[in-house]
Amino acid sequence: MTSHLQADADTASWVPLRGSGFGGGRHRRAAIRMLLSTAGLAQGQPGSGVMNFIANRAIKAGLRHADGRFLAWSWKSDPSALAVLAQAQTLTPQMRVMRASLPIEYDDTESFSNPHLGVGEKLVMDMPSSVGGQPARPPFATYTWDTGDQLITLHAVSMDRERFLTFIPALDELARTLRWVEDLEMGESNVLRLPPA
Repeated sequence: MTSHLQADADTASWVPLRGSGFGGGRHRRAAIRMLLSTAGLAQGQPGSGVMNFIANRAIKAGLRHADGRFLAWSWKSDPSALAVLAQAQTLTPQMRVMRASLPIEYDDTESFSNPHLGVGEKLVMDMPSSVGGQPARPPFATYTWDTGDQLITLHAVSMDRERFLTFIPALDELARTLRWVEDLEMGESNVLRLPPA
C-alpha cells in the first residue's frame, strides 16, 4: 500500500511545483525563497529550531524527493506574491512534543473543516511590517489536521502584505481539497477504497 497527498488546485490560479527539475523555474525559485523565509521562526524564539528544521527538510529535500508527502504551488499571475507547501508527517511522540513547544501565538487558531480530513485548525498571521524595530516575518497562513497517524499541514506565505488577506479565500478553497489517499493493490484487501465523489 502506498499513500500520498492529493489536492485539486485551480489551474487558473496555481502553478504546481513538482520534484527535482520541475518546470517553471521562476515560480520554483520564488516559492522556495518565500517558504524558507517564513516557515521557520526567528532564531532564538521558542520553537524556532523545530519550525526551521521542518521548513528546511520539507522544502530543500522534500520537493526533490517528493514521496507523495509534499505538494507545493505558487500563485500563477505573480509567483513572488504567494507560495504554498502541503506536507504529511508521521506523528511520532517527538513530533507531538515539538508541536507543544510552539510559541503561544500559535494557539490563536480557528476551526477549519475539510470534507476529506475532517475538522482541523486554521491560523492566519497578518503580521506588522516591523516588530521592536526589527523587520517582521512576512504574513502567513497555516492549516493543520491531526489524523492520529499523520500531521497534515498546508502552509502559505506571501511577501505582499497589502494583498495577503485577499488570498485567503483561494487558500481556503485549496485547503478544502487536500486529502491523504491510500492506494491498495489487488489482493491486499477485500475492501475497495474509492476517492470521494
